[in-house]
Amino acid sequence: MNRINLPSYAIKLRENGSKHEIFDFLRRKYVTLTPEEWVRQHFTHYLVEHKGYPKGLLANEVELKAGEKRLRCDTLLYNKGLEPQMIIEYKAPEIGITQHVFDQITVYNMLLRVPYLIVSNGLQHYCCRMDYDNATYAFLSDIPDYSAL
Repeated sequence: MNRINLPSYAIKLRENGSKHEIFDFLRRKYVTLTPEEWVRQHFTHYLVEHKGYPKGLLANEVELKAGEKRLRCDTLLYNKGLEPQMIIEYKAPEIGITQHVFDQITVYNMLLRVPYLIVSNGLQHYCCRMDYDNATYAFLSDIPDYSAL
């Protein structure tokens, strides 16, 4: 799989017929290994193991509804009251982080209005803090530790 800019962890892989699968510790099951999934698994482990995010407050592949349209958030972080606090969008390492990617996460955030947005392709990671009172946002220099949220 592609080299990325995230710490390694004890990766669990298996073959299922002709497909390669990776264990998703949040969904507690093996899922098809794609470049985007490789990034997701490394990023969620990074949040839990290095940034102190509670595993029980993270969820992968969360469905959202906008009228008749169904959307899917890659990862959501909830607070202890189970209100969404952070949306994380992943792309494969060969996919550049462009305005289109930010537009995609903005659509999700119009439904959820979370304080933090993160976009990562495993090589580059962008995190911004939303300020709804002043209708602005600020990019952060690093992914915040959970205790700083």
